[in-house]
Amino acid sequence: MATINFYLDKSDKKGFSPIHLRINCNSEQVKLSTGEKVKQEDFDKETQSVKENSERATEINYYLAYLRDRADDLLNNSYKKSYTNKELKSKLTGFVKAYKENHNVNIVREQVSLYGKPFTFVDLFAGAGGFSEGFLQAEHNNKFFDFLLANDINDNSELTHVVRYNHQLGLDADFLCQDITEPDFLDNLLSKINGKKVDVVCGGPPCQSFSLAGKRKKFDKKDDLFSHYLEVIKVLQPKYFVMENVKGILTKEKGKIKELIIKEINSIVDINEIPRLSSFVRSLKKTNLDNSFLIDCLVKRIEIEQYTDSKAEEVKELYIKTIDSKFKKLTPNIADYKTSKTDERISTIRHGFNLLVRNKEWEKLKRDIIREKDFCNIDNDYFIDSFTQFLTEIDSNEIINKIEIAFSKLNIAKDYKKACDDIISALKIYVLSIDDCLSLIRDYCNENQNNELDVIISDIRLYKIEAPFVANSSNYGVPQNRERVLFIGCRKDQKFISEIPATVKEEEKVSVFEALYDLDFIGNNQEAHQYQLVDISKQYNGTANKMKELLKKRSIDGKPIKTKGKTFAEWSRSGRLNGRFEKSTKPFYVRNEEALNNGEKVYDILHNHKTSNQGKDVIKRLDIILKEGDYKKAKEKLNECGLSSNKRNYNVLKPESQSPTVMTIPDDYIHYNSPRALTVREMARLQSFDDSFVFQGKRSTGGNNRKSELPQYTLVGNAVPPLMARAVAIEILKKIR
Repeated sequence: MATINFYLDKSDKKGFSPIHLRINCNSEQVKLSTGEKVKQEDFDKETQSVKENSERATEINYYLAYLRDRADDLLNNSYKKSYTNKELKSKLTGFVKAYKENHNVNIVREQVSLYGKPFTFVDLFAGAGGFSEGFLQAEHNNKFFDFLLANDINDNSELTHVVRYNHQLGLDADFLCQDITEPDFLDNLLSKINGKKVDVVCGGPPCQSFSLAGKRKKFDKKDDLFSHYLEVIKVLQPKYFVMENVKGILTKEKGKIKELIIKEINSIVDINEIPRLSSFVRSLKKTNLDNSFLIDCLVKRIEIEQYTDSKAEEVKELYIKTIDSKFKKLTPNIADYKTSKTDERISTIRHGFNLLVRNKEWEKLKRDIIREKDFCNIDNDYFIDSFTQFLTEIDSNEIINKIEIAFSKLNIAKDYKKACDDIISALKIYVLSIDDCLSLIRDYCNENQNNELDVIISDIRLYKIEAPFVANSSNYGVPQNRERVLFIGCRKDQKFISEIPATVKEEEKVSVFEALYDLDFIGNNQEAHQYQLVDISKQYNGTANKMKELLKKRSIDGKPIKTKGKTFAEWSRSGRLNGRFEKSTKPFYVRNEEALNNGEKVYDILHNHKTSNQGKDVIKRLDIILKEGDYKKAKEKLNECGLSSNKRNYNVLKPESQSPTVMTIPDDYIHYNSPRALTVREMARLQSFDDSFVFQGKRSTGGNNRKSELPQYTLVGNAVPPLMARAVAIEILKKIR
C-alpha cells in the first residue's frame, strides 16, 4: 500500500522551504520537488497544506492536491500495475514541469512579429476558436496573421480563448463577450480594436434555425445574425471576410435567404463613392421632372449609407419626418378637418409615421422580445402565434403595408392621387437595400445613363462575391465529412477568391483510425491524464497489418508525404502552430474564471480525455449496434434483447473512412473499437484541434442549461475545423495585397 505526503526541506536564506512530494511503497521511496516554497510557519503538517492566511495559499493548495491526485492515479488507477522509481518519478516530473513553466509567466505578452508581413484578423461568433486556430496556423511566403480580437456571447468561449491565446500562447488578442445585436456592440468592438486596421473578418453566425435537421422558427434571433455580421463588415471594411454556415442555408425559403445574403453583401458600399452616385441620381431629375420627389428620396436613402449608429438613426428619422411633412400638407386636400382628426384611415397613416420615426426603439424592443421568447422556449404552443403576430406588426415593412392599405381605402381625388402614391413609394424606398435602390434607379435612366450607372455600380460595390460554395472539411485533411457553406467577400482592391482548393485527393483523406487510434486505451467511466502506449498488434490480432496500413505520414494539411511527415495523431500531439509560438507555455485546464484567477490550474499531459459513465444496458445496446455496424440493422436485435431506444440515431464510426459531421452530443457516436461514446479529446481530434488546445469549463450539460451554458462538447461540436480554416487563411494570404 502506497502513502503519499508532502514535507518541507531546509529553509533558504530568505526563510522559504521547498515543498517536496514523497511516496512510500513496499519499503521503496520516491521524492520529488514540487517547485513551490513556503515559510515553515505557513505549512500545516497535519493537513498537508499551506495555511489559508498565507500568500497564494489557494493556488498552492490546489496544485498540491492536484499532484496528490495524479500520484494516486498512477499508483491505483493506471492500466500499468507496477513502476520503477525512475518511471514513477519521470511521469510525475511531467506534471511538475508543466506547472513550473507556467508559473511566474506574464498573463499577456505583447504579440511580436518575428518575421515576414503580418495581416490582422478578427473572429466573430468565435465559439471555441476554430477559425482563430486555423488562421494562426496559416503561413505563406513569409505572410501570416496577427490575432486582434474574438467575440462570442458565452463566458466559457471567453475562458477557453483567454487560456489558449492569452495565457498559453502569450498573445494580446482581446475578447468581447457581448451579443452582436446589442445597440452598443459596434462601439465596444471599435474601442477594443483601438484604431488598428482589420484585414480579415471571419465568423460563423449560429444557425440552428437554418439547419436541414432542425425546426424552422419564425423570429428566431439566430436567423438575423448574418445581417448584424454584415453591419460589422460595413464599419470595419476589411480586405476579405469569411462567413461560414450550414449547407441548409442554400435551400432555406427556396433559396431566398441565400439571395438575400448576396444582396446584402452587394449593398455594402464604398462610402467614398456615395457622393458620385448621389450626384448622378440628382442629375436624373432633369429627364424625370414628374418624379423629382422620389429621386430626392433615393438620394437621401443612398446617403444614409455614409453614417453608422446614432448619426444613421438621426438621418433615418429626418427621412420619415420629411415624408410626414409632405403628408400633412396634403391632408386638407384629401380629407376635411373633422375626418382628418377622427378617421381611422388617416389615424393609421399618421400613427404609422410615428412608429417609423421610433424605429430604433421598436427594433430594440423586438430584440428583447425575441431573446425572452427563445429563453422561455416559446415554440409549438398556444403562445407562439401571438408572439409571431406582434413581432410581425412592429416590423417596418408591415407598418408601411398598413399605411398603403389606409391610403387605398381613402376616396382620393384624381389630382392628388400621384402625391399619395409618391408618399407610399418613398416609404418603400426607405426599407430598400442599396442593391434594390440601384435596380430602382434604372427605371429613371435612358440607355446612355444606364451605361454610366453600370460603371458607378461597379465602383461603389465594396465587395466582390459571385456565389457561396460548399466546402467539405475532409478535403482539407480533417477526418470528418462536414459540409459547410462559405461566403467569401473580397474587397474590390483585392484579388478575387471563388473557392478554396482541396489539399487532399479523395483517396488521400484522413481516416478516423488515423485520428483516434493512439487514444484508444480508455474504458467506460475513465479519465486519462497522460498518453499510454497503444499496441495495434495486440488490439487487432489478425487485422493488425490492415489497421497499420491506414497510418500515413502526412504534411500538416493532410497531404501524404514520404519524408519529414507525421501521422495525423503525431501532428495532433506536437501541434500545428508555426514557429512564432515556440515560447508558448504548457496547456492547462480550469473549471471557471474564478479558478483561473485563484491559480487553480490543472497541468495534465493529456486533457479532455474522459469517458461517460454509461450503465450496463447502454453498453450492451452500444455493443450490439457496434457489432451490427449500423443502428437501423441493429434495431431488430435490440428489440429482441429488450434494449430498444427512442434515440433517433447512433453513428458507428468506421475506422477506415471519415466520421459524419461532429455535433454537440457525444452519445450520437459509437467508437469503432469499443461500445462507448467519444471523449471531448476524440471529438476534438475529428475536428482537427491540436491536443494542446484545452477545452475549458464544464464537460457537458443538459436541459434548459444549454441556453446559457456552452460546455466542452458544445464548444467542440459547433467549431469550424481548424484545418479547414487554415486552408481558407492560406488562400487569403496567397491573394491579399
